Amino acid sequence: MYPAHQLAFKYIKYLLTAANGRGHGIHSPFLYDFTEKILNAQDKPEVFDRIENLRDRLKRDHTEIPVLDLGAGSVSDNCNKRRVSDIARMAAKPPKYGRLLHRIAAHYGARQVLELGTSLGLSAAYMASTPGVQELLTLEGAPAILKTAETNLQSLGLKNVRTLCGDFDQTLPQALDSMTPDLIFFDGNHRYEPTMRYFHHCRERTGEEAIFIFDDIHWSREMEAAWTDIRHTPGVTCTIDLFFVGVVCFRTNFREPLHVSIRY
Repeated sequence: MYPAHQLAFKYIKYLLTAANGRGHGIHSPFLYDFTEKILNAQDKPEVFDRIENLRDRLKRDHTEIPVLDLGAGSVSDNCNKRRVSDIARMAAKPPKYGRLLHRIAAHYGARQVLELGTSLGLSAAYMASTPGVQELLTLEGAPAILKTAETNLQSLGLKNVRTLCGDFDQTLPQALDSMTPDLIFFDGNHRYEPTMRYFHHCRERTGEEAIFIFDDIHWSREMEAAWTDIRHTPGVTCTIDLFFVGVVCFRTNFREPLHVSIRY
């Protein structure tokens, strides 16, 4: 991963060069709609508060659980045991991005959602609680973390979530054999080669209306290289760089590929 000061420099550069997040100067109807209906949306369903109340409880949970790290590791800690509170504070996606995932799923009518990297289940909860999502399948490599996530998701009363535990090289093919996802959130491995492998494997099994979301696209040189190669993959027609996450579309109604950074 990049050192904190280098990541901060990259973020400042992003803020200075990205398009205005209020929609000004964005001429593509698709991107304007994305900005206005998703990035600038002010809706706050009641489930958002329930998920954030759960996050607050997890931040106070100092239980230690074993962590089997099959990816590139945590931003702040790569120990064999971690406190639930530390995972909730450092590894789980902030509320802002949970709301983003929820709104993307809702706005584009996702019915089947696939997540690579469950963590404590907060991102899964945001997506699974979207009206219209019939099934969310989330994959996690660490058994103890997945068990905690399952308890969390059950506490929210979410009945449309399935889980698979194991190395993604084994569980991802199983997942894609059981569903055709409309939305995929990649948040389980921060290395170049696995990221590209999972991307191509998922692309082979999804239609042009599918939306892929990649976490931490500027987290390291490997992730930036992956993001660059994904953007230039034939069939990718639109990418949106929100710095901490990247959105990828394959729709064929663009005159030419669009690749933009938007402040969020």
